[in-house]
Amino acid sequence: MPVKNIETKDEFLNVIDSGYVLVDFYAVWCGPCKMLSPIIEKISLKFNDIIFAKVDVDQLSEVAQMFLVQSIPTIYLFKDGKPLGHFTGFLPESEFVNFINKNKR
Repeated sequence: MPVKNIETKDEFLNVIDSGYVLVDFYAVWCGPCKMLSPIIEKISLKFNDIIFAKVDVDQLSEVAQMFLVQSIPTIYLFKDGKPLGHFTGFLPESEFVNFINKNKR
């Protein structure tokens, strides 16, 4: 399933409301975000039960502030609208997969 770009706060709230959703808080100018993007795309193909979404913090700063995102990239895993875990910064693919597996409950 392709990674979904979130455009509005309402869309964000609707997307995270049901099931597992992994959200990448990023910015287009962010180097580590650019490095993480292909990893997220690849991992999204491995987890059919998770929706993968991206939030541009420059476009939706209100959403980023809701989760106290101060550094990017910041990744959150949600289930039914509730955050299960998050990390900030770049992680290699294997550690990213471990993060998902550890926080999925």
